[in-house]
Amino acid sequence: MTLAAATDLAAATNEHLANLSNTLIYSAMAVYTLAFFAYIAEWLFGSRSKVGRTAAALTAQPEATKAPAVTVKKGGSTAVLERPKVVVRTAAGQRDVPDGPGAHGGDEQGDLYGRIAVSLTVLAFLIELAGVIARAASVERAPWGNMYEFNITFSTVAVGVYLGLLALKKNVRWMGLFLITTVLLDLGLAVTVLYTASDQLVPALHSYWLYIHVSTAIFCGAVFYVGAMATLLYLFKDSYENKLATGGKPGKFASSFLERLPASASLDKFSYRVNAAVFPLWTFTIIAGAIWAGDAWGRYWGWDPKETWSFITWVAYACYLHARATAGWKGRKAAYLALLAFGCWLFNYYGVNIFVSGKHSYAGV
Repeated sequence: MTLAAATDLAAATNEHLANLSNTLIYSAMAVYTLAFFAYIAEWLFGSRSKVGRTAAALTAQPEATKAPAVTVKKGGSTAVLERPKVVVRTAAGQRDVPDGPGAHGGDEQGDLYGRIAVSLTVLAFLIELAGVIARAASVERAPWGNMYEFNITFSTVAVGVYLGLLALKKNVRWMGLFLITTVLLDLGLAVTVLYTASDQLVPALHSYWLYIHVSTAIFCGAVFYVGAMATLLYLFKDSYENKLATGGKPGKFASSFLERLPASASLDKFSYRVNAAVFPLWTFTIIAGAIWAGDAWGRYWGWDPKETWSFITWVAYACYLHARATAGWKGRKAAYLALLAFGCWLFNYYGVNIFVSGKHSYAGV
């Protein structure tokens, strides 16, 4: 076999793997769509009779459940003293209420749909992961040389984080519907607007730092995304609990939906923990990028738009974590900071790559 023929054969093999990757990504989208409908069924057909914990916790206790009165005997007479009512406050500043029963509403039918949804999510995750691996094999490099590859890898890792939390027995199935909805939107954007044919890297990206720096950036973004989703739901649940606590009556749809979520304090704590856990890795990501810049361009930091917005994102999350440790900046104020920080990450992810020119302009669109 001649050298030219061997080269043509290698190119054909690469094209075959690239097409296989595309087919797997579309297949994953189809299975994610089935999972989406299963999650919808879990929310719709889960028992509503199990709902009402938040409302019950925020209303006055019935006579049968009140704490027993304190009885004091003095001089043949009996004085009855009512125990003072104690309202426990959470770290987020809200009443201490129990978590909701989850999307399934606490019944077997809803739980069945939820288990089907998770199973379909696992299958879609494996198919998408195979698509990412096939994309990498088609060009024999890391599969994140442009925005399309970054998107499909990011959504894969985000779903992997969700499934990993489930595997650790964390009660996070409530986020399944929201996660899969946004994953489908992300993949839809990837295969339409951001799609880039499989190709080789620009010279500056030929480095082992590509595997270290970009992989940690993708993982951090996926975890930040999970934290932002919990933060957004916290704001809705917090408003709902406040409305009940002040005697308001939310609509039936809002009650049915929000009652099934964890309590606002649980959502607030969850988002804080995941953001705090991944923040040191984001710090390492920036340091790794600076070291790579020194190797590639001869300077560690040049205030390139990507570098600048990575640092802005770091400052925003640092402010959020500091705010959580400050008594006057817990709850909603800190949540707004967390969403602002994630907004900075999103702009760094999309805006800088697509709309801003710089040394990191590798969007490929």
